[in-house]
Amino acid sequence: MKFFPLVWRNLLRRKVRTTFTLLSVFVAFVLYGILMAIKMAFGAGVTIAGAERLMMIDKISLINPIPLSYQQRISSTEGIVDISHANWFGGIYQDPKNFFANMAVDPESWLRIYPEFTVPEDQKKAWLADRTGAVVGADLARRFGWKVGDRVPLQGVIYRTPTGAPWEFTIDGIYDSLEKGVDKSQFFFHYDYMNETIRTQNYGHDQVGWYVIKLKDPSQAETIAQKLDAMFANSPNETKTATEKAFIAGFAKQIGDIGSIMVAIAGAVLFTILLVSANTMAQAIRERTNELAILKTLGFSDGRILGLVLAESCLIAIVGGALGLAVAYPVVSYVAIQTNGMVPPLYLPVRDVVIGGVIIVVLGFATGLWPALQASRLRIVDALRKG
Repeated sequence: MKFFPLVWRNLLRRKVRTTFTLLSVFVAFVLYGILMAIKMAFGAGVTIAGAERLMMIDKISLINPIPLSYQQRISSTEGIVDISHANWFGGIYQDPKNFFANMAVDPESWLRIYPEFTVPEDQKKAWLADRTGAVVGADLARRFGWKVGDRVPLQGVIYRTPTGAPWEFTIDGIYDSLEKGVDKSQFFFHYDYMNETIRTQNYGHDQVGWYVIKLKDPSQAETIAQKLDAMFANSPNETKTATEKAFIAGFAKQIGDIGSIMVAIAGAVLFTILLVSANTMAQAIRERTNELAILKTLGFSDGRILGLVLAESCLIAIVGGALGLAVAYPVVSYVAIQTNGMVPPLYLPVRDVVIGGVIIVVLGFATGLWPALQASRLRIVDALRKG
């Protein structure tokens, strides 16, 4: 700090160049924050998914239903402590653009299987007692301005009412979660309501989309999954069972490894800024060769010269990078609000902020190290001759 005024004055020698370098670092770290938030959003389901939960789907495709009669045989298997099921409903609210996940589930077992979904006790009781009731995520309720007691019509696409009229649901509860990354934009309602309504139809009655199975011992997941699939081998509805984590990871990779793409882009941006900043520092040192010689004449040691140059590069990196991360956080929060829950939970994890801080320090040292070494090794006579 003793030589801070000297460092600051050196940076202000070329105000325009320093300003644009700072802006480059600033923009790079704003992009870094946004990209890491997107990476976290697309990986949130995998992170939250439990290894103690298995998912069973049809062996051929997720869109093929599985008989409801499988539930009894599955639940009687050793090592299984709970089971639930769900059907993707695919209903439309007002306009097809108002997309959100809506599913028919067994309410009691669903809330047991997913304790991360927290519903107030009075709302939970109301939902369990209401055949046409629904529970919605806090983000989804905020998106459409729904509140407990509202009636919500969904136009069936996969499952239709006998008359073709919209399905009517009463919002009995709004779920939230204390865990980061939990999807709070879903809509759950009674499977029995849907199953009884489509009784006369040829598709969907007494069938489920997938089973969610809770294990007593997660280490037995692979063994139990193989045992369950063998149980239904050579039947009209063969199954494929895997941990929920593996299932969601595989499903996400169908649209590409978003996490790796985001990391690659962030890496390319930061590497480019490394080159730009290093070039800036090298040019600044070349312009001040004779001044560095004078400082050495006045008694500045090689180590002190090295420290002064590194301080300049680190100051640029710290100011630009810290401002970039500081701006990225509210930008991500604003974007998350504007999406109205249409994308997975969007936020900048503390872990990535810390990693960003480390990258800032590394960037500062990496951009200034070579110019600083050159400056510290200057011989006074050679430096004055060049100047």
